[in-house]
Amino acid sequence: MRLCAPFLLLFFLFPGPVLAAAERVVEWGVVRDVVDGDTLILENGEAVRLAGIQAPTLSLGRAGVASQPLAGAAREALADFALGRKIQLHFFGRRRDRHGRLLAHLFVSGQGGDDGEWLQGKLLERGLARVYSFADNRVRIAAMLALERKARAEKRGIWAHPFYRVLDVDGAAGRLSRFALVTGRVRKALVVKGRGYLNFGDDWRTDFTIAISPKARRVFERDGIDVGAYADKPIRVRGWIKRFNGPMIEVTHPEQIEILEK
Repeated sequence: MRLCAPFLLLFFLFPGPVLAAAERVVEWGVVRDVVDGDTLILENGEAVRLAGIQAPTLSLGRAGVASQPLAGAAREALADFALGRKIQLHFFGRRRDRHGRLLAHLFVSGQGGDDGEWLQGKLLERGLARVYSFADNRVRIAAMLALERKARAEKRGIWAHPFYRVLDVDGAAGRLSRFALVTGRVRKALVVKGRGYLNFGDDWRTDFTIAISPKARRVFERDGIDVGAYADKPIRVRGWIKRFNGPMIEVTHPEQIEILEK
């Protein structure tokens, strides 16, 4: 099917960071194939990655990559929602990832010119994806986090499986090189040589830490957030756990950190 000409429209966003009042929407025809729970192929051959979420990983025959629990269910759900159907791609921030895939919020085209069903939202509602955002593509994160919280509270999909459990800070060391959600109370918040640190124990050499680079700190400050504001707060952080002294998550934007109710 021939690609339709792009056009501009105004779109009222969910609460959260807004990059621009207008977005570009492109009609791409129908979905030809679904690769996994967050990637699909359009009939013109373009691969599309659903921006802002991460579904369970499918092996897809890759050496050293194991399928994660419920990966097949996530792919099946996305296929039920989108395969063979016309979709709209809503672009906000970065348009392509490092693999060359388009990055967009996807809507199954509705009747009468409305935007239709939001695919990211449907997967999050079913508990078949986690919010996975980046500093250069932050639109709709607040709405996605709300959907994820509800699915987690109701133990839908992945949230009923121990593989995806929210970790406490003591459990983070056992999940190195994985994307995870971690909760704990910040013991100390400080800035050293321009780099922010949120420490969760008395010994930063072994305890869990959140790191915020000088570049990321400027993103926080533009949103009116000072690193010191997290001191003594119970928080939930999401990101890839690595080891730097103790286990650490490096954050790039404020939505990765949620302050929890006491």
